Amino acid sequence: MTDTGRKRPLLAVVLAFIFPGLGHFYLRKWGRGLLWLGLLFMLSVVFVVTGAIDPVTQLSLEAISSSYQSRPTEVTIGSVVITTLNVVDAYWVAVNENQTQEVEAGMTCPNCGKELDEDIDFCHWCTTQLEPVEADQQ
Repeated sequence: MTDTGRKRPLLAVVLAFIFPGLGHFYLRKWGRGLLWLGLLFMLSVVFVVTGAIDPVTQLSLEAISSSYQSRPTEVTIGSVVITTLNVVDAYWVAVNENQTQEVEAGMTCPNCGKELDEDIDFCHWCTTQLEPVEADQQ
């Protein structure tokens, strides 16, 4: 068995930290990703003062930087809360996806976690000796 279906929780966390929704897009959870992206967008629309930057005359790095620094405290706190919850959710989704795939895949080695051959009584990946499993436990 190859691990092509397994997702990396750490990568999902890093992507979610970079920008809310990216971790979920990596996990192919499109609806959740759009939800987190929409929450951040709505926070920006609701709390950021419109007209802070005139895009025609003040589209410069200094104007954007001063607008960013003068944003309300509620926006900063909201952004941190949304990003934190997004990171936790991306990690949780990735771990649950991997556990679900392991259960669906069948027997795995208790030591290394790789798929086992049902005909032998040891893991051919890490040579861990396995306990005999009765037919009704599978």
